[in-house]
Order: sequence, then structure tokens, then C-alpha cells
Amino acid sequence: MSAPIVTLATSAQFPNLDADEANLPDALRDRGMEPRIAVWDDPAINWEEAGVVVVRSVRDYARDRNKFIRWARSIPRILNSANTMAWNTDKHYLKALEKLDLPVIPTTWLEPEQHLSKHQIHSRFPSQGDFVVKPAISSGGRGTGRYTATDAASRSDAIEHAMYELAHGRAVMVQRYLDVIDRTGETSLIYFNGIPSYTVEKEPMLHPRFSSVASGDVVEEQVLSSVKANEETWRWGEQIRIALHKYIKEVVGRDELLLFNRVDIVRGDEHSDSEFYVMEVSLIDGSLYLGTSDEHLELFADAIQTRVFW
Repeated sequence: MSAPIVTLATSAQFPNLDADEANLPDALRDRGMEPRIAVWDDPAINWEEAGVVVVRSVRDYARDRNKFIRWARSIPRILNSANTMAWNTDKHYLKALEKLDLPVIPTTWLEPEQHLSKHQIHSRFPSQGDFVVKPAISSGGRGTGRYTATDAASRSDAIEHAMYELAHGRAVMVQRYLDVIDRTGETSLIYFNGIPSYTVEKEPMLHPRFSSVASGDVVEEQVLSSVKANEETWRWGEQIRIALHKYIKEVVGRDELLLFNRVDIVRGDEHSDSEFYVMEVSLIDGSLYLGTSDEHLELFADAIQTRVFW
């Protein structure tokens, strides 16, 4: 009996997977599967022979979101599902999660169809503190900039940034930058097959005057530590799980057991109304930090094995 095929979908930028996932094929092979690696938009690939497709280093999907969604929907067996990934490609999903009582960072949405002038954009920026401007459809932190509200030059740069994105038909998110991030960093909660598996603490990604707008580079994340999910994160994770799966059911029409799910949060401080805020939910290409611990790699390979041999 031949081993079941598992194809790890990646992008041309990472034809052999991201370095963080370099050992995943061997881990799958050790578990009785035949791992393959394929670039998602390579016309030479016969996806009918791909077996179970696990989406990983597709860091370029936002450059042609519609093409990516069409591709995902053409795959017979893909994880996570194509419909779930489709709504996760556009960060407007945060508005829906907020309506389900998940605490998200307060966001001002600028839409291309509003045809906003520079003055109107200026009036929608915060009057104090730092803030972040980024497109609603983006991967790897591309197109993200941090600006200072009271600095005239920085504010002008932020206006130009927003105008650039809007002119290219992309909705823009404006979020107040939470100072607690500079003190405590960011936290990623990693779930495999619906189970909170581990927590990763990261350094702040957006230092003052940071911008990836001109370069278009992926924002590199620096991991500080990794620990098993504790009582606190289990409690937060359950709150997130309930809201997320309720939303999936509303959008897709049925619930789904997600192979992988990464939720980025920032802890609240003494000025916050919540213990934490959800920054992003990543069901497509977000790093799972497999290279930071052998246990992380083993857990993900086990999760894939469970789904393949279901």
C-alpha cells in the first residue's frame, strides 16, 4: 500500500519552504506519508495528484488574492478549507469578530470607494500617540507603517501611505499603536486541530518610524520564548475559539475543524478595557514557529497525520 501524499503549498519566493518549516517533510515521512512541495501558482503542477494539500509559505497570495482563492477552491482536499481562507485574506473579518464580542484593537477603516481627500484622511488619524497604517489585504506585514500623530513629517508620510494604498484599490486600516507592545511584545497562540498547543512571545515588530511600504519586505518576527498554553491562555483561547467558530459557521455555512490557527494578541494594560486584544487571526500563511522547538514541529506533523489518516 502506497503512502498517502501530502503536498505542502508554498510560493516562488520559498520554493523549498520557509526555513522555519524546512524539517516538516522529514517529519511527515517519518509518520508514513509521502511529502511533496509545490508552488501554488506553478502551472506545471497537477493538483489532482497532490493528495492532501497543506497551505504554508504562500507569502505572495495578497498580490493576486482572487487568483489565490480560485486556486484554493480548485483543490480537491485542502487545509485549511478554501472558503475559510477566502474570508481570512481580508482583515475586514476583524469587524465581524468584534461584533461577536472579541476584543480587537480599535480600527478606522478607509475604503477606496469613499474617495477621501488628504484632509479627510488627516482628520481620521489619531490626534495623540503612535498609530499604524496598513492595507486590509496583506501578507507577511507588507505595506505596514508606524507613525507619530504629533510629528508633522510622520503624519504627512502616513497620509501619503494611505493615499497610495487607496489609489491602488486597497482598503486601509488605521489603528492606534498600543504602548504596551513596546513593553511586553506580542503573543501568538497556536492551535492544531482546534487544540491550543503552545504560546510564542515575540519582540515588537514595529519599532518607531518603521515602514515596509517602500521595500515591500516581509516583516521579520523575533521570537523571545515559547511555552505550553497555560491556564490564562486556555481561558483566552476558549473565548477566541467560540467567536471564531461562530463566525466560520455564519460565513461558510458550517463549522470547520481548522488544521492550524494562529491568533496574534497583545495583552491589555491598566488603561485597557480588556485583558487582551486580538490583532490578527492567521489561517493561511502565518508562521507557526516550528523551528523554535522540536516539539512544535512534532505537534504540527502529528496534527497533519491525524487529518490524513482520519
